[in-house]
Parts: sequence; structure tokens; C-alpha cells
Amino acid sequence: MIFQDGLRENRWYLLALLPLLALTYWTVVPGMVSDWNNDPNYSHGFLVPLIAGYFAWQKWPELKEMPVRPSNAGLLVIIASLLLLIFGFAGTEYFTMRSSLVFLLGGIILFWFGWAVFKGLLLPVGFLLFMVPLPYIVYDAMAFPLKLLVAKFSVAALKFMGIAVLREGNIIMFPQTVLEVADACSGLRSLMSLLALAVAYAVFSQKSHLMRVIMVLSAVPIAIATNMFRVIVTGVLAQYYGAAAAEGFFHEFAGLAVFALAMVLLFLLGALLRKVGPA
Repeated sequence: MIFQDGLRENRWYLLALLPLLALTYWTVVPGMVSDWNNDPNYSHGFLVPLIAGYFAWQKWPELKEMPVRPSNAGLLVIIASLLLLIFGFAGTEYFTMRSSLVFLLGGIILFWFGWAVFKGLLLPVGFLLFMVPLPYIVYDAMAFPLKLLVAKFSVAALKFMGIAVLREGNIIMFPQTVLEVADACSGLRSLMSLLALAVAYAVFSQKSHLMRVIMVLSAVPIAIATNMFRVIVTGVLAQYYGAAAAEGFFHEFAGLAVFALAMVLLFLLGALLRKVGPA
């Protein structure tokens, strides 16, 4: 039996799974969607399921001909995923509960259709992990050293430009004003979205696995470098026009402009890698 026939033969069983999944995760998914809506760090979450669906649709000509050989290993993944959900509920740990849904989907595919189909859908299912917000303890642990890094190199650049400035941790002090390198300027906020975008763009634009890995890893220095540029420009404006120049509309506009710049750099890198990479 091939995958296309397996879907047709088991369509009623698969449809019956939908309300079961909805009932199991009825308190988990709405909270995650609320985070996408209210937390700018994860607003890309709305796009992740759509991109994952496009990945699956793009592989459909290959997927539909894959052999179906159900694997009991999928049952172990299903049980482990449900245990993650239970432990998450017991400890009120949202990341565990939300990520268990992705692992559960993978387990169902493996149990019902086997390894060939599971490997064919590994990218779309794995990509869904980008929609799950990181635990705040992990986010804060990553954001603080990034803020220090951005502040350190931004102050070095400002001094090189002849601007009188001192740094105390993530606080940048000018003769007339003081600026703080906040979480939004650490690069982590744009990194979350940029990583998801880099994976999607790498899959679409690169044929070599090596070039795809290079492109995804490049999202990290691009996000950090563009946010350093944001802090440097903000520091120059604050030096000559006061702290008000770095607040309000400019602060919001700078965030959008920096992410747009990061996207442009990512697309330029993709074009370069296509030229130097294998045909």
C-alpha cells in the first residue's frame, strides 16, 4: 500500500483523531496562540503552520507514492508525548505541553504509516517547533549575555566614532543621557523569527544540505549584528538629540527597520550561496 491509498482507506479514523486532539489540547493551543498575538518575540507563530503545510504540499508528489509500513516505534513516541503533556500539566510548564503536540503528531505518522512517510514529513512536522515559545527562564538566560555583547561592541563602535560614552553592564551612559540595552535590542527577539525564516528560505533556495546549514546558522550573527547597528544609531541620535530621539516612534520604527535589514542580508546571502554552491 502507498501513502495516498493509506490516507484514503483510513480517512475516517484520521478525521476521528481531530476532535480527540482538540479535546486533549483544548487548554494548550489557545494559550500558545495568545502568546503569538501578545508577545512580539513569537508573532511569527501564526505563519509557522502555514509554512509547514506548504512544505508538506510541496513534497506531496513524492509522498503519495511512498510505501506504508506501520511501525510500533510510533506507539512509543505517542506514549512519550502524552507523558510530556501530563508532566507539563503537573508542573505548569507550557513549553513541555506545547511541544508534546508536535512530537505526538510525529508519533502518529510513524505509528500509522511507517518510517518512509515519517522521514518524508520530518521537515514539515519538525518546523512546527518554531511555533512553540521558549520557556522564559531559557529566554532570559540567552537574552542577558546577548545584551552585554551588543552593549560592549556598540560602545566600542561609538568610542571609535569619537563619542564620549561609558558602559556599565547593559547600561550605556552619555554625558547628557543614559540608555539601556533592553531585551528588544539584544537580537534575540529578531533571532526567533529570523531562524524560522532562514530554515524556510534555505529549504526553498538551496539544493545543498551544507549550504542550507550555513544559511540557517548565519541567522545568529545577522540578528546580533543588525541589532548592534540599531544600538549604535540610537546612541548617535541620543548623543546629539537627547534620549527622546531614541524613544517612542523611533524605537518602534527602528525595530521594524532592523528586522527588514536582517531579512535583506539573509536573502542576499541566499543568493550568494546559490551562486557558489553546487548546482
